[in-house]
Amino acid sequence: FFFQAEDGIRDSSTSRGLGDVYKRQEEILMVRQKDGGVKAFYNVCQHRANPLVDGPKGHVLRRFVCKYHSWAFLPDGTLNFAPDKEDFPEGNPCGKVRLQELRCETFAGFIFVNMDPDCKGLRAFLGPIWEDWEKRDIHTWKRTVANTMWLPCNWKVVLDNFNESYHVPTVHMRATPDTDRKKIRGNIDTYFKETKFDLSEEGHNRMVMKGGYGVGSTDEDGNIIDPLATQLKYWEINPADFKGRPEDTREALQKAKRKLGPERGYTHYDRIPDEQFTDAFHYTLFPNFAVSVWSDGFHFLRARPHRSDPEQCLFDNWWYSSPASLKETATMQRGNNVGQANDQGEVEVTMLQYPEDSIGPAIEEDVACSVFLKKTNKNYVWVYFKINTFPYKKNNLRQIGLKIEKKIESRNHMIPLVTFLVIKSILLADK
Repeated sequence: FFFQAEDGIRDSSTSRGLGDVYKRQEEILMVRQKDGGVKAFYNVCQHRANPLVDGPKGHVLRRFVCKYHSWAFLPDGTLNFAPDKEDFPEGNPCGKVRLQELRCETFAGFIFVNMDPDCKGLRAFLGPIWEDWEKRDIHTWKRTVANTMWLPCNWKVVLDNFNESYHVPTVHMRATPDTDRKKIRGNIDTYFKETKFDLSEEGHNRMVMKGGYGVGSTDEDGNIIDPLATQLKYWEINPADFKGRPEDTREALQKAKRKLGPERGYTHYDRIPDEQFTDAFHYTLFPNFAVSVWSDGFHFLRARPHRSDPEQCLFDNWWYSSPASLKETATMQRGNNVGQANDQGEVEVTMLQYPEDSIGPAIEEDVACSVFLKKTNKNYVWVYFKINTFPYKKNNLRQIGLKIEKKIESRNHMIPLVTFLVIKSILLADK
């Protein structure tokens, strides 16, 4: 299957020209070809295994030249030049020797690389996610926020946080034991019975939370305030009509966007269902890539392991905006989380320091919980985990649980926390 490894996924929109090159931590070259496609190669000269490229990215005008013996390879991986080529006993290697190529495909503006030559195709791996994202023309969207930082915790701890919405009321909405969790308290409805959880046969999951509500965007008199008020006006909706009933803005926004969106440049609006105009569609792609997709925003969340320290990870909090949303007013952009809108080109990655810098609004709260969890989980034994909403066969799950629990005993640090919770729940339910 296609996977991210330490960095097997790349934003392809930042690589537009023939010969543009990116070298990642797995020593993989991704090179733009004449036909506009991308090829991926191991960053190794086939003569004596010397690295061909030592910079993170760049441009090759004609060919890669090894600094050891001057062997030169074209952007398509073909050996083009070797000194004293007629002196090799096996014959002239030029045109015969090639860089070792990896499986590489592009989708939604990203480059996916897989080191398994026998892996399934990217579309088969993504399953229903392919169709969900294809409707939005995400390959035309631009990165407007790109915050990255090293975190002092394991990468699986961070990703587990984005696998559930159970923490949202407490962490992001300051809920307490006295809070009515059935009541809508913000832009999205976090009540678990109103949240949809899907698991694809390919191993990915999707979480859908209803959004577009005016709750939390009102003054003391119940009037809708900015930035939501400006958004409603933009879509020809009178904010005053929703005084005292902010829960009704969701349906009004859906109808207005359906009617006015395409003529205002939101070209994907005529291909997506009504709920995708307002709701949060959150995907977790196995193993380390999570995305929240909004009507005009693609929230990119990725955690990559440290090469040698399991208690560190490199975390990305990036945002991509649709072309039409980049032309909105500053108030509209703020309400749509557009961030640092840049109509001339995409923003470069900003490396931040933890804990001095903020990785971004809301996400910094998730990060704080992940880091705190890492500091306290040595005393973790087990907790109840809600599985009653999922149909399952008890005996089969118990057998799987027992097998994985043996792994936990020998390699506890390698098992994701959420897996441990599920196993404990299975055993408890069986008892």
